[in-house]
Amino acid sequence: MKPIRSRKHAHTFPASLLTTSLMAVAGSLSAAAHADDVRKEAPALGEVKVQAAAEAAYKADRSASPKLSQPLVDTPKTVQVLKKEMLQEQGAVSLMEALRNTPGITMQLGENGNTSAGDTFQMRGFSTQTSTFVDGVRDLGVVSRDVFNLEQIEVIKGAAGSETGRGSSSGYINLISKLPTLEESSEIILTAGTDQKQRLSLDQTKKLDGSSALRLNVMVQEADAAGRDAVHYESVGIAPSLAFGLGTPTRLYVFSQHVRQSNVPDGGIPTIGMSGFYANPVYNHDNDSDKAATATTPAVTATPTRTTPEGDALAAAYQSGARVNRANFYGSRQDKEQITADMFTVKLEKDLDRDLRLINTSRVGRSDMQRVLTGVNGPSLSMAAVGKYTDPVNLTGFTPGTNNPLDPSTWTVNRSVQSVDQQNEILANTTSLLAGLTLAGMRHDLVAGLELMQESQRNNTLAAASTPVANLYNPSVSDAFVLPVLTGAFTDGKTQTAALYVSDTLTLTETLKLNAGVRADRFKTTTEIGTVVTAANSATYPGVAVGGVGLQSLDDQDTLLSWNVGLVFKPAANGSVYVSIADTQTPPGGANFALSATATNQANSAFDPQQTTTLEVGSKWELMKQRLNLSVAAYRTENDGQVTQDPVSAVYSQDGKTRVDGLELALVGQLTNFWQVSAGVAVMDTQSLDQVSVNSTTKAVTTTRTVRWTPDMAASVWTSYTLGDLTLGGGVRYLSEQKRLVTDANPATQNMAEIPAYSVVDIMAAYKVSKALNLRLNVNNVLDEEYIQTLNNSGARMTLGAPVTAALSAEFRY
Repeated sequence: MKPIRSRKHAHTFPASLLTTSLMAVAGSLSAAAHADDVRKEAPALGEVKVQAAAEAAYKADRSASPKLSQPLVDTPKTVQVLKKEMLQEQGAVSLMEALRNTPGITMQLGENGNTSAGDTFQMRGFSTQTSTFVDGVRDLGVVSRDVFNLEQIEVIKGAAGSETGRGSSSGYINLISKLPTLEESSEIILTAGTDQKQRLSLDQTKKLDGSSALRLNVMVQEADAAGRDAVHYESVGIAPSLAFGLGTPTRLYVFSQHVRQSNVPDGGIPTIGMSGFYANPVYNHDNDSDKAATATTPAVTATPTRTTPEGDALAAAYQSGARVNRANFYGSRQDKEQITADMFTVKLEKDLDRDLRLINTSRVGRSDMQRVLTGVNGPSLSMAAVGKYTDPVNLTGFTPGTNNPLDPSTWTVNRSVQSVDQQNEILANTTSLLAGLTLAGMRHDLVAGLELMQESQRNNTLAAASTPVANLYNPSVSDAFVLPVLTGAFTDGKTQTAALYVSDTLTLTETLKLNAGVRADRFKTTTEIGTVVTAANSATYPGVAVGGVGLQSLDDQDTLLSWNVGLVFKPAANGSVYVSIADTQTPPGGANFALSATATNQANSAFDPQQTTTLEVGSKWELMKQRLNLSVAAYRTENDGQVTQDPVSAVYSQDGKTRVDGLELALVGQLTNFWQVSAGVAVMDTQSLDQVSVNSTTKAVTTTRTVRWTPDMAASVWTSYTLGDLTLGGGVRYLSEQKRLVTDANPATQNMAEIPAYSVVDIMAAYKVSKALNLRLNVNNVLDEEYIQTLNNSGARMTLGAPVTAALSAEFRY
């Protein structure tokens, strides 16, 4: 195990990563020496290619997905395409950084002491990380995805069951891989920045003959987390691809991607002292055991409450606590995160006729993650911890010791060791048939397909001994921890799916199009749960000795039917007005194949699938000689079938709902030949309907009113202007308040009730030194705005957004 390194110390690339980088650069330079005879060839008729014109780096006209057969201006749903040229201009290298360009997407931190791993985000009020696809195939795992091998990122919003199957309540993300073309090119980007950031990326395409080509994408990166001690990230990726038959009716692509990550993960910092922070007293009982003070004995409350003098005094001390240093690291030297992710794909495209094309894609993929992370909780002050007072109102006469409310330097914070040992696997084969034909005088653009898939996830349970407390304001990375060990318990889930889908766009008249689609998914989910047998639960597992592993098997199978209908009216050739309605279904265990027998768990195999419906009306226009896209959409999404509890009978049912009403506006493309812009605004109103829980002991009723992490307003803009060889750019990202507290609970007992609103400004300057060399400087958060980026579900722990950072990149193209 390598020791944790502070961001204050210099880093060098690991030898293996450096070797990979040098070999890639050497190969690129060798290929460049033989690149004098570059020849461009047109693609075969009907071939879908994602290839941007140099002068139009932001705007896309079509989706790369065969399931979206129409130009974006005639597609009756919200689709945003983030092209690699814009992301490169911004210096965005991760998927989460790229998605900042999409208003309505917010990041998540995790439950209480736990910290989510990989790309974890919500879109239009619903969790979306399990609705991430690569080239139309669902991508599982807890990887923090890099964009080094992406041609573009497509964000499709609204219920999308007829396209993707289960889940996708608010849409999905489709990542489009880079593939070979017959146009040779070489690009190397070297980046150095603050916080010891070092990055190399290579993208090289080499033509092998008149119809075959090789492409290689490589990425090596190492960096500290900005503004943080000890948190560190290393990653390397390689993505080779071969193409045969380019420019012919039969094209075969063979490609793979391999990523390795070695990180020191970030467990966050306590929220005490932040603006909006409330004291969170844990004294939540009555005062029956209070004892009055005597001449020799101070007043003592066995369990202080906010209504007792000492309870109020303790809460006041806690409330007045100062903020912790944002650089504080509350973990240990054992904290680590090791990730491997591999996928191998074969894709065949066959032009059967002028308007008939077949696409078949086969993929096998696996990701593994081992993680040990120290989670931090909020500090707690209580009478039992601090001793007795002669004056409980002013907290004087304290017996010296840890957690003296009058001496913050003695305050401590509880920690817990979190551990993950997870494997994800996928085996998929998809076939799509695209056909254009005329029937009864109407044009039909048909897409039909068959998908066969097996997905699995295994989580092995680890347990750790008790974790020492940390000093709140001066934690030590040298504290002794006991590493988690495998207990033998596990959850192993698998889903097998066979799906048929068909969609048709009918051109009814020159100004009217009708789109309709339907998809049937036959699935079977099986979950095996291994539980360590103890004396307490041995009766549940007869025949298994104490200390052994008892097995429980659960299964669920069903046929899901999803559909969509959209009507497009074209008042002009460059514009459309549309209305659409679509649905999707999410069966129990649909996210991680982990079924449950617990009555309150949404993954209970006895429950019906949740159903989500989206109604959307909008308009899209291509302006400025079709160089600028303008779109507006209003929608209502309703998710039905959530578990709720009757407040009188305490019986559980699936009568809960979530409703999201929203309005989105987007502008993407060129304002002039030299001025480009990508801008968007999203407004959301979320409601939780009939979502109630009843405390089994106190019978207290809790009603959920709205949805966490859904800002009322989000906006982003990025623009650049070219002046000869100089390009200047910049952007602003804004998020309004994001609620954490979504029930009727008193905010004064809830730590941070929300993430405050914030705005972040980024700037860029690039200079074209020569045809082969471009220099680019990116400065993010140039105003050094301090803001909470993610907050955990208890409100006691947060991660702050990065402070001002800078990176200088040299881009070599030849």
